Amino acid sequence: MEQNTKDFVNNKYRRSLGVHLTSKDIFIKYIFPEIEEKLWDYTWIDLYAGEGNLILPILHSITSDERIKFFKEHVFLLDIQQEMIQKCINNAKSYGIPSEIAEKNIKSRNNLASFPKFLNNAPFPLYHITNPPYLYLGYIRKHKETQKYLDLFKGKNEGYQDLYQIAMINDLRKEIDNLIYIIPSNFLFGASVSNKFRRDFLRNYNVDKTIIFETKIFDYTGTNICIGFFKRKKIPKSENIEFNGIKIKKNNKQIIKRYLLKPEFNYRAGSEFDEFLQKYIVKLPLGVNYYLHKEEVIKNKGGNKIKVIDANNYENNEYKKLNLYVNNYLKEKVESNIIYVRTVDTGSHHGRVGLGLIRDDFKVDGIYVSGITYRTHPIQIFFEPVITHDEQKLIKSYFNFILETFRVKLDSEFLTTYKYSDAEYTRKYLGLTQVRKLIQTFPHGELNGEFTGYLKNLIEKKDFDEILELLKTC
Repeated sequence: MEQNTKDFVNNKYRRSLGVHLTSKDIFIKYIFPEIEEKLWDYTWIDLYAGEGNLILPILHSITSDERIKFFKEHVFLLDIQQEMIQKCINNAKSYGIPSEIAEKNIKSRNNLASFPKFLNNAPFPLYHITNPPYLYLGYIRKHKETQKYLDLFKGKNEGYQDLYQIAMINDLRKEIDNLIYIIPSNFLFGASVSNKFRRDFLRNYNVDKTIIFETKIFDYTGTNICIGFFKRKKIPKSENIEFNGIKIKKNNKQIIKRYLLKPEFNYRAGSEFDEFLQKYIVKLPLGVNYYLHKEEVIKNKGGNKIKVIDANNYENNEYKKLNLYVNNYLKEKVESNIIYVRTVDTGSHHGRVGLGLIRDDFKVDGIYVSGITYRTHPIQIFFEPVITHDEQKLIKSYFNFILETFRVKLDSEFLTTYKYSDAEYTRKYLGLTQVRKLIQTFPHGELNGEFTGYLKNLIEKKDFDEILELLKTC
């Protein structure tokens, strides 16, 4: 019963407040080593303190005879939840801080709405370490219990997409020099969800380092998390930002990567892929359309049979197969386009995102959408103008080679993380806009016997550099 109650409370906070409590271990292992030499130089604050686990463990390193003095002058903890404030006070007491002193520096307040003015009089420069609430604006709009936050995204905050962005932009406007934030890794890798915020925030702050988790660190969310260490610039400026990131993978495997964030690509990590798409789009790119919709089939009824899978009907680990009867136009359209895109990794290396052949993988002519389109379904691709089956097979080989090359080079960071699983790699989602743009780098207008043979040979040899040289001539 006690665990069930705890789960209920955590679930309540997560859904209505966007709260994910942080353990002391995260602070001690990843944050404390970065600050332990400057503890007496700052006022340490957490405006979304929860139980206080991102500040109070500092007291372990303060001698018992100085601990109360340090707490009075160097620690301020705030949270909107009165229950968390009481836990925070109790935790402070466990370090030997008297109740009356703890209660002066640990208070309940809504800090998303505004920055606390009393911290203007803090005796030392503010250093904010926090795990703020995160709730995506789309979620907030859809749920009655979270719609109270909608006002936060109006006026000067118009265009931001998550509560954590509101927290960080408040710190920016307050001109706090030093920040350590535990936030969704879409801060680095997200596109529309983070573009405006990154442009505004990183014009004013440098990234000293990041720690990126590809393992689950919170019990109640599958959101990928990173710890960002930020330093305010002396002069706001849109410029390249370089820093080291430590990526923590399964079984605590760690890799160190050098990141380069460019303002022209909205400071998005993994932008080398976007640069490739922008630089190598051909002069007359192929038109790319998606889905065989029910409405199109109804409009083009006829006596010709085509065999399809129904993407909306998946049972017993396979899609239901149907016979559709259509006119000559639609039969030719479906049978002329033999490629589909898998947009979500299955978890096996054979099932990674990319292009596939409908006939090989499903033993049918096409992929039919009898209901709502879902981005996770297999999706048939229709090319304009019509191209031969051999050309489509070459597009498939080219597309998958380029995609896998960048996945290795960039550790798949230009893709969206799909979800946690037991797969040997982090599963990713490939956006349909990315699919279209990558196809449109394929030099279909150059195809002839000699060129086609040369390109096939380069793909077979996995010679990415020579392919780039070839694309430059197209």
